[in-house]
Amino acid sequence: MPIAAETASAVADLFERRVREERAPGSAWAVFDRDGVVAAGGTGAARLGDASTGVAPLGDPRPSGAASDAVASDADTLFRVASCTKSFTAAALLLLRDRDALDLDAPVRSFVPEFEPEVPGGIAAPVSVRMLMTMSGGLPTDDPWADREESMTRDAFRRTLAGGIRCATVPGTTFEYSNLGYALLGQVIEAASGVGYVEFVERELIAPLGIDARFEAPPGETPAAAIGYRPGPDGWVALPFTGPGVFSAIGGVFASARSLAAWAGWLASAWRGDESGPLSAASRRELQQLHRVAPPRTPAPDDPGPAPPVHGYGYGLVVEHDARFGAVVSHSGGYPGFSAHMRWHAASGLGVVALENATYAKVSRGAEAALERMLLDADAVAPVRPAPEPWAETLRTAQGLSLLAVEWSDAAADALLATNAALDVPYAERRAAIESAWAAVGGPVAEDAGLEDVTCDSPDHLVWFLRGAAGRLRLETRMTPLVGGRAQTFAVAAEGADPRG
Repeated sequence: MPIAAETASAVADLFERRVREERAPGSAWAVFDRDGVVAAGGTGAARLGDASTGVAPLGDPRPSGAASDAVASDADTLFRVASCTKSFTAAALLLLRDRDALDLDAPVRSFVPEFEPEVPGGIAAPVSVRMLMTMSGGLPTDDPWADREESMTRDAFRRTLAGGIRCATVPGTTFEYSNLGYALLGQVIEAASGVGYVEFVERELIAPLGIDARFEAPPGETPAAAIGYRPGPDGWVALPFTGPGVFSAIGGVFASARSLAAWAGWLASAWRGDESGPLSAASRRELQQLHRVAPPRTPAPDDPGPAPPVHGYGYGLVVEHDARFGAVVSHSGGYPGFSAHMRWHAASGLGVVALENATYAKVSRGAEAALERMLLDADAVAPVRPAPEPWAETLRTAQGLSLLAVEWSDAAADALLATNAALDVPYAERRAAIESAWAAVGGPVAEDAGLEDVTCDSPDHLVWFLRGAAGRLRLETRMTPLVGGRAQTFAVAAEGADPRG
């Protein structure tokens, strides 16, 4: 589903406006479809002059001095993508699972012995790898504490765990977002793979895909790495880079808008069965399934959009079911000095990535508006699943059942109905019910036995109508799952009546 030039221009305008509104010094974005990144850009400053000065004026993308060394932001500028990193962590875990090196239902303690959290009520409820992946390990929300712990060493991490960890809820029962949980998962990856977390992700995921993503800022000027800022009383205050360390598994990746879009597009390509890359399409789709439903979101005062009717967590990704568009997959990232968001529409493959270099910039708002514009322009207001089409044998069986409804025959019923049908409702009762239904609509019209208004909810299912002299009969059937099987259900009722009788 291509993106029109007008749509790409509207997306660019949206992020330029955010910089003008002083949401962040700089912004970068990229949009993609099923063929890859189709448009990308940046605006504002990745670096506001000499970062050593510490402060730059708010609302001015240039340093105050005449000799400016500001660096413009573009689609190839590296930003911290923060918690978008969790999708890399989850993908690494599934890669190990697929190689039979990891059981997702194994207790985390078998990999990190120091992890013995206190559980409410003293309930014995071991925390599994899968629970942490789905944000249901019982650990309390820990923003922004965990964002400042990226560089923690393994020894310091184990001492921290040994000092005591407590759960807010019984593990495996409730959604609650936990960065500590994903730091633990980074250690699970190390134990299962035998190498460091950063090495495993870079070697097994980033390198095979050929994307520009890393866990440390490049030492030179190419590619440029955006400096993160926070708003201070006198202007933008530059923040130092951190990492890598144990908490890199929660948010340590540096990536450009273009490269993060390539990563997101590869994940999204699983919906069309693309088997490229190190992780199978089936496992990538598994990342994007709703594994843990989250409580309903309360819309923020400055967010006029409706909250999704259903949303929750997959593996390292948020999944929501939009009332207009169907399934949308996403993840936000917030780190000191940075805001990131990636989101895509499962059915069409359209997606957007947005990055800004300011604390609490909430670039997700811009990305949400951008994807909405893209989907509306592409007329993608449709359910995730295309309308199902009945199997040929479902249609053939329905034709036979129509004839059976006009003239009952036990022999014909045996040829069309599965073994359960006569046991569930004896043929004599079925014949009497059909005769009663015909009586209610004035009897059959012999010359018109065609199927009217055919609908189905899956290939094995069919609803259709037969015309009578004074109304219509509603017929419904569902096939068995066996190839060449027969109908396991057959219901007949006058239109408007309960088909169950």
